[in-house]
Amino acid sequence: MFGRSLYAGFAVMVLATACGGGSESYASVVDKAKNDKKLVIGVKADQPGLGLRTPDGAFAGFDVEVAKYVAKELGVDPANITFKETVSANREAFIEQGQVDMVVATYSITDARKQKVSFAGPYFVAGQDLLVRADDAALTGPEALNGKKLCSVAGSTPAQKVKTEYAKQVQLQEERTYSACVDRVLGGQLDALTTDNVILAGYAAQHAGKLKVVGKPFSTEKYGIGLKKDDTAGRKAVNDALQKMFADGSWTKALQASVGASGFALPQAPQLERY
Repeated sequence: MFGRSLYAGFAVMVLATACGGGSESYASVVDKAKNDKKLVIGVKADQPGLGLRTPDGAFAGFDVEVAKYVAKELGVDPANITFKETVSANREAFIEQGQVDMVVATYSITDARKQKVSFAGPYFVAGQDLLVRADDAALTGPEALNGKKLCSVAGSTPAQKVKTEYAKQVQLQEERTYSACVDRVLGGQLDALTTDNVILAGYAAQHAGKLKVVGKPFSTEKYGIGLKKDDTAGRKAVNDALQKMFADGSWTKALQASVGASGFALPQAPQLERY
């Protein structure tokens, strides 16, 4: 009886591992793509122009186009990608737990994050800025935020950077998503939202005449593709795919199609930082 129970428990464990849907069963995302011809990719769902869930439930934006291109280079047809919504606070956990095979979600490469996940890229370089109401002439930069209410999202660091380096008397407010911050700035409960300029440009375009980007960036944010820690083969393969995307014009085309309408000044493709 004991032996039968042990076997049943083992079978359940095997089945659970096989059905995990993420990267935990494979040493590298390269193996997952080659063997399963499917990938689960984490993207944002509320960032216009970058990662946005459309009314039909699909995902659209520059990050999504980058993800599709990379997946195709790894041997996975875009139709076989499962896009999974991520927010800033759960990106590392989703990778570590195998809930996703990679994350393409305005994910800034930092030394602290490299302790938990691997990064390919950067595939885009942004700068931290402020989004304010269009009629607000007083907020001209981060140093003007003393006594003001500033919003950012949990799991991201921009608001704390403002408090530490520019305006010690700023009042910080965290929301789960950027779109929640946008709503509160529009409603007058908060004065500004801080995150990367390319993200803010999408919201300004979405609420034309009501919101504006201050246009005074005060950091450098290098967006990378997050992978399982120490997936050296995956990092190399994804970097190779990004290099090809830069070279063949697909990167510029995707950026123009997704972000160009916001009026954001489109940059050149960045230099990859292989490690």
